[in-house]
Amino acid sequence: MDHSLYTRAQRAMAELKGAIYELLAGSPSGLTNAEIGRKLGIYQGHIGHEGHISRTMLSLLEAEEVAEQDKATKRWTLRNRDSESLNADT
Repeated sequence: MDHSLYTRAQRAMAELKGAIYELLAGSPSGLTNAEIGRKLGIYQGHIGHEGHISRTMLSLLEAEEVAEQDKATKRWTLRNRDSESLNADT
């Protein structure tokens, strides 16, 4: 496998996650997957399967404990790292 292609793909994923992070940082009340995808122009997909790109990136951010979804509202926000740091210090 061409290492440069792998590097480009990893860089592209990092760019997408970074864009989502910045979008969420500017939206304290959170955003839905659809709102994120549409704002970033990545909500396309084949019929009935729109939103997979943004949802996949959100799942990666969730696994990295960067973002979380309110299950009731379906809105995504950044995790509050300040309160976690404070709790770790006590």
